[in-house]
Amino acid sequence: LFKLGEFKRLVQDFRSVADFLIIYIQEAHATDGWSFRNNIEIQSHKNLQDRLNAAQILLKQNLPCPVVIDSMNDETASKYGALPERLYVLQSKKVIYKGGLGPFGYKPESVRAVLQKNN
Repeated sequence: LFKLGEFKRLVQDFRSVADFLIIYIQEAHATDGWSFRNNIEIQSHKNLQDRLNAAQILLKQNLPCPVVIDSMNDETASKYGALPERLYVLQSKKVIYKGGLGPFGYKPESVRAVLQKNN
């Protein structure tokens, strides 16, 4: 998973001024696709129930915000260029921060700086 500890601290520190949401998208490291060792066993989602089941694994991480899932046509991932993961900050329906692609561009500290500046 992404830098979960940093993300949890971010939500805790800014929950009074920002709403947080995780959108579970297509599995980036499915065991029947491009995967690596010691990863969670999740196969590619063939239907919405598969995606819901995979999201349940994420929910076991005691996340500090709501989790929703992307549609099977990957509408959100496509519109936001989010595969495998990406952070965004929206304000008044406008994107004010678009992070780099994860895992290397996934930087909760950059989101922290944006929220501090705009708070």
